[in-house]
Amino acid sequence: MENIAQVIPLIVMIVALAGLWKVFAKAGEPGWACIVPIYNMIVLLNVAGRPVWWFILMFVPIVNFIVLLVVWIDIAKRFGKGTGFGLGLVFLGPIFIPILGFGDAQYIGGDSV
Repeated sequence: MENIAQVIPLIVMIVALAGLWKVFAKAGEPGWACIVPIYNMIVLLNVAGRPVWWFILMFVPIVNFIVLLVVWIDIAKRFGKGTGFGLGLVFLGPIFIPILGFGDAQYIGGDSV
């Protein structure tokens, strides 16, 4: 029973990572960027259409949560999804990221936000 408690979070993490890899690839970014710390946040900002200097805001307590909320909602919109899906990406990321990555959503990009 102890091994199952260790394996399930690992599986969830791998599925979420694979989903984020696909999200980056759909957006025309290198998929491997999702596994490189710091660079993955810069790519995430790029996919969301936000300026790279927002990365600095990730280090400010409370502001970082608001920035991530805005970024994930922007990413949802750039894939043709609504604000509710963006909130799902924020609060239930391990479920919604693979849905976005492996689903039929296409990256719209541009000024669609």
